[in-house]
Amino acid sequence: QVQLVESGGGLVQSGGSLELSCADSGPSFASYNMGWFRQAPGKEREFVAAITWKDDTTYYADSVKGRFTISRVNAKNTVYLQMSSLKPEDTGVYYCAAALLGYNLRDVGGYEYWGQGTQVTVPS
Repeated sequence: QVQLVESGGGLVQSGGSLELSCADSGPSFASYNMGWFRQAPGKEREFVAAITWKDDTTYYADSVKGRFTISRVNAKNTVYLQMSSLKPEDTGVYYCAAALLGYNLRDVGGYEYWGQGTQVTVPS
């Protein structure tokens, strides 16, 4: 069973950095593709980044490419999202998600398991 818990959110000034973590308490973390999504108030949940289980291939939304880095440490059952050069439009609740099959890692529907989310706020 996959149980995802995010941490590391908070308030950060524009241009600052923040690292989010997502830990899985289940036994099969290394077998899952992992993704980060975010949801701003009044908007749909959107893809941010993903990393595959097989070879750590990474994918990014155009809006965060070059600013955010996704990584994983299987020995710690943890996936990270390092965020830098943060902008007010990065504000939202950030969710990590796990996908066993990995057919569509840029879509919400491609993931079977979700964490509860962590708030990131970048004031304008």
